[in-house]
Amino acid sequence: MKRRHLLTTLAAASFVPGISLAQDAKPLRIVVPFPPGGATDITVRALQESLVRILKQPVVLDNRAGAGGSIGMAEVARAPADGLTLGVATLSTHGVNPAVYSKLPYNPIKDFVGVTEIVKAPGVVVVNPTALPVKDFADLVKYLKANPGRVSFATPGNGTIGHMWGELFKSSTGTSMVHIPYRGAGPAINDVLAGQVAVYFDQVASSLPHIKAGKLKALAVSWPTRLDVLPDVPTYAQLGFANNNDPSWFGLVAPAGTPAAAVDRIQQAVAQALQEPAVRERLAGQGLYPSGTTPKDFSAQLVREIEKMKRVAAYARIALD
Repeated sequence: MKRRHLLTTLAAASFVPGISLAQDAKPLRIVVPFPPGGATDITVRALQESLVRILKQPVVLDNRAGAGGSIGMAEVARAPADGLTLGVATLSTHGVNPAVYSKLPYNPIKDFVGVTEIVKAPGVVVVNPTALPVKDFADLVKYLKANPGRVSFATPGNGTIGHMWGELFKSSTGTSMVHIPYRGAGPAINDVLAGQVAVYFDQVASSLPHIKAGKLKALAVSWPTRLDVLPDVPTYAQLGFANNNDPSWFGLVAPAGTPAAAVDRIQQAVAQALQEPAVRERLAGQGLYPSGTTPKDFSAQLVREIEKMKRVAAYARIALD
């Protein structure tokens, strides 16, 4: 009863003023496998009002956080394949988790059908300029090679995206650093800002304020071209490390067996919403770049991400239970 009451309340809150929805329109539930307020949650909330208007049905966001997104994804995998339940897939849930966990409560490929990639999120490697006064990316690599194992890099925890990006950096550059896992992004970035740890691998969105304030120095970004917000920072590809140039991303999946017509309808609605100036402006303010790929392309992307993360996990010998 409590769950039914919650969904009813959330559905009612999803109506957009001035828009009349069909009386029999059933809510579309989108499971967000992370807590409210994070980039994953912000991405979907930026679309919510537009999707209500375009689909002409209530849209309910259901945050089911825990276990690196595994709890929420398992909820989606168990849901009826009726086109009324979606899940927000991320590089964590459909790349890192399958690569580092020996057991998951869902199969990242067989239990889902890809709907669309919503946005891409550029990554960045930053250093505390006081703790490690290197002038650029090449200088960092040179320093690390001259001082193997003497520099540490912080991450939000073992098996997180930051951890995988750090290990990919080490394997690509032939350098050695000590991994310092924290219990979340907040404690990790705080210690980097304090100079307790020198290097951090992050999404641009969360590090940008500290870069602009001069507290962190950005050395490279994972993006096809230089970013407007960081025009002086080269991409990994420009530095000769194209394999490190892939950004993070957020997308939508549906339970396996969901009718193709329902999948296409939602993909088209998301693509339409992503063209609206208000949506694009809100996402840009978070350092997120609209995508809107097809179901076929997104499904293929999920397979590629898992294989890439498996290679990184094997190199770094990351295996979690």
